Amino acid sequence: MALRPVQVNIKAVDDSAVGRFWAQALGWSAYRPGGTTYVGPAGGLVWPDPVAVCVDVVPVPEPGTTTKNRVHLDLATTSAAHQTELTARLLALGATPADVGQGDVPWTVLADPEGNEFCVLEPREIYRDTGPIAAVVVDCADPRAMARFWGEAMDWTPHEVTDDQASFRSARGVGPYLEFLRTPGAKTVPDRVHLDLLPYPGDDKEAEVARLRALGATDLDLGQGDVPWTCLTDPEGHEFCVLALP
Repeated sequence: MALRPVQVNIKAVDDSAVGRFWAQALGWSAYRPGGTTYVGPAGGLVWPDPVAVCVDVVPVPEPGTTTKNRVHLDLATTSAAHQTELTARLLALGATPADVGQGDVPWTVLADPEGNEFCVLEPREIYRDTGPIAAVVVDCADPRAMARFWGEAMDWTPHEVTDDQASFRSARGVGPYLEFLRTPGAKTVPDRVHLDLLPYPGDDKEAEVARLRALGATDLDLGQGDVPWTCLTDPEGHEFCVLALP
């Protein structure tokens, strides 16, 4: 038994506007299958997408805080010119420059229209075939501990595990990476961005949730009430959800 990351959940006061931003940013399409704005590859809604980790923008009444999210997206580029062009296009779409203490780095830190940080990376060979999202990045205190938990939680393959970073990718070698980076500071407030995981057909969702609890996950009550998904936190307190199969 194992789970697969299928989407990044982003909370927004105006999910339609933020969804449009991310659709244009990624070159994908925005869909309205229900009460959220789902952003996935163009050509029609496919869920779960067989390759991409998509974006689901969920409406919430409360605006975000000024606290930096502990989860963010890194966007891939193919050349220095592409990085410059993409950054300019994102700023024109409503992104704003963001200072998270990064200093002088070769990547560009921006925030979406509701303040969720993301990075436009300089071209890197490792991300040449990921699609527009190079990586989903999680700030953490102990990448090795995160690798132990997430390596058991999901069926992705570890690519690097050190004291400073742990990275995973789909066993099929497609789509983005999931990366855990050692980062100063501790998680203090709920994130506006989190991962959603999905069981495989034939697997039992409740059995998967029980397995995650045994690995160190903790139940999370966000006032969600009676819903078909289960909200949990990993051993460092990062929120994530286990979705129900369609």
